[in-house]
Amino acid sequence: MPPAPLPPRPNRPRPTTPFTGRRIRAAVIGTGAIGRGSHLPALAQLAREGETEVVAAVDIDQGAVEAFCAETGVPHAYTELDRMLAEQRPDLVSICTPPTLHRAQTVAALRAGAWVWCEKPPVPSLADFDAIEAEERADGGPYAAIVFQHRFGSGSRHVRRLLAEGALGRPLVAHCQTTWYRDTAYYAVPWRGRWHTEGGGPAMGHGIHQMDLLLDLLGPWSEVRAMAGRLVHDVETEDVSTALVRFASGALATVVNSVLSPDEVSRIRVDCERATVELTHLYGHANDDWRITPAPHVPAEQAERWRDFGPDVPSSHLAQLRELVASMRAGERPRSSGADGRTSLELITALYKSAFTDTTVRAGEIGPGDPYYTALHGGAPGWAPATAEEVPA
Repeated sequence: MPPAPLPPRPNRPRPTTPFTGRRIRAAVIGTGAIGRGSHLPALAQLAREGETEVVAAVDIDQGAVEAFCAETGVPHAYTELDRMLAEQRPDLVSICTPPTLHRAQTVAALRAGAWVWCEKPPVPSLADFDAIEAEERADGGPYAAIVFQHRFGSGSRHVRRLLAEGALGRPLVAHCQTTWYRDTAYYAVPWRGRWHTEGGGPAMGHGIHQMDLLLDLLGPWSEVRAMAGRLVHDVETEDVSTALVRFASGALATVVNSVLSPDEVSRIRVDCERATVELTHLYGHANDDWRITPAPHVPAEQAERWRDFGPDVPSSHLAQLRELVASMRAGERPRSSGADGRTSLELITALYKSAFTDTTVRAGEIGPGDPYYTALHGGAPGWAPATAEEVPA
C-alpha cells in the first residue's frame, strides 16, 4: 500500500528582517559628481516611494559636505566616517570616493552593521576584495555590493534570460568594446592614471562595466590573452588594452578598452547559433539600444518574440538600487556582491598579468603569493610605479 501523501506545506511568512516596516536609513560617502549625480538621485527617488531616507553625508572637505547637505536637504554633515557610523547608525552606506579609499571605508561600514553599495572600480586588488568579503556575514548580511548598473534594467534582464534558457542557441563569438575619449585635462586630476589611487587604466576604470555585463550574460571565463599600451597619456597605467577571452562554455570573445577614441561607443555583441544580439550605447542603455538579428532559418514569429523586451526599464543606478533594497529587506545576498562581484575584477587582473608577462592566464590562478593578487601592475618593469631610487633627482 503506498504511503499516504504528505500534507501541503503551510504558507509561512518570511522571517522578518531589521528593515521590516520601516525606511532604510542611508548615508552617502563622498559628495563629488558621482555621489551628487547618480547615487543621491536614486536614493531620493526611493525616498519618495517610502523605501529609504538619506540621513547623512560624509566628505573630508567640510565646506563641500555642508554645501551638499544644504542643497539636497540631507540633515547631517560629517567629515569623519567613523563618527557618522557611530552617531547615525545607517543601514546602507553609499560609497562614492576614489578607489583607494574603498576597502577601508567598506570594512568600517560593514563592521558598523551597515550594508554597502560601492561605486566601481570596487578596490585596487583581489587581495583588497577578499579582505572585504571576509568582513561580510553569511547569515543575512550586511553585504557589500559593487555598482555595476549596466547589468540591471529590462534589456539586460531579457537577453540574459534568452541566453540562460538556450533560446538563441549556444553562444559562439562575442565582442566587448569600451572605446572612449579622455583628454589631458581629465588626467590632470591627481588620482587618475595612477595605480595606487585609481587601481588601473581604462580596463579597470572604464571598460569594467561592459566586461562585467559580458560576464553576466555569458557566465564564467576560463582563460585570457592580452596586450596593453601607453600610447598617448603620461600616466602610470595603460591607456588602451586588447584581450582574447575564452569562456567556460567554449565561446571566444575579443575585448577592447580605450580612452583614445574620439568616436566614443560602448558595445557588446554575442553571436549565437540562432541569432546575434548586439547592444550599442555609451553610458547607459534602454530597450531600443539592443538589437536581435535571427539566423536565416529562424521563423519570423520566433524572432519577434525574442524582440519583445517588455516595458522599458533603462540601466541605471536606480534600477540596481531597487534590487539591492529588495535584497536587504529579504535578508539575501545581492547581485554584484561576493563571488558575483569579484568575477570582473579577477578578469581584469588576469588581463593585466597576461599583458605584462606575455602569457596566457587562466581563471583561478591568481591568489595569495602572486604579485598580481596585491597590485594590478604586479611589479612589472615599465609598468609598476617608480621607486624613490628610480626617480631622477
